[in-house]
Amino acid sequence: MMEDEAFTDINGKTISLDCQSHSSFCREFTVSSPKTSMAKVMVYTCCVWLLSYTVFFFTQNTAVLSAAIVITLVSMMLHIHFVKVDHESLLVIGSLGIQLSSNYASGRETTTFIEMNKIKDIVINEAIYMHQIIYFLCVLLKDPSEPDAVSSVVPLFQSSKPRLNCLVKIYKSCQEILSKC
Repeated sequence: MMEDEAFTDINGKTISLDCQSHSSFCREFTVSSPKTSMAKVMVYTCCVWLLSYTVFFFTQNTAVLSAAIVITLVSMMLHIHFVKVDHESLLVIGSLGIQLSSNYASGRETTTFIEMNKIKDIVINEAIYMHQIIYFLCVLLKDPSEPDAVSSVVPLFQSSKPRLNCLVKIYKSCQEILSKC
């Protein structure tokens, strides 16, 4: 079963949710963010370079131009390698665990696996962010010393920040799989 719907993030930007059911005990959810706008990158780059050229014009110091070019290029490379996430996925495998993956614009991927025996529950939590209430999906981990207590909270889809309607869809599907275990 493959579904592809349009949703928005907490900032109103369009994101997409792709749900794949590999079996009755295994589902994968992928939230994709929009690609980086080349126009936006060009505007920022031109502004920095025009500012540095203005400084160069008055100071006649070529180091200003060289530094602006190097800093702009290095910051763009760091941004696409460490900050800009293209898509995040959650793979729920009943009775085995949950795998969280983030794919960055540079092609770098990070993956985390949480064993099912460490998971207490998956919940939708709320937080106050600036002047609004936002919701996020998170995994509650069991405290090994106290089975009824929660040792830590692992937030899901931190980069894409989907709105509540998207989170509810993922939550219901996760609860369906967890109830079968």
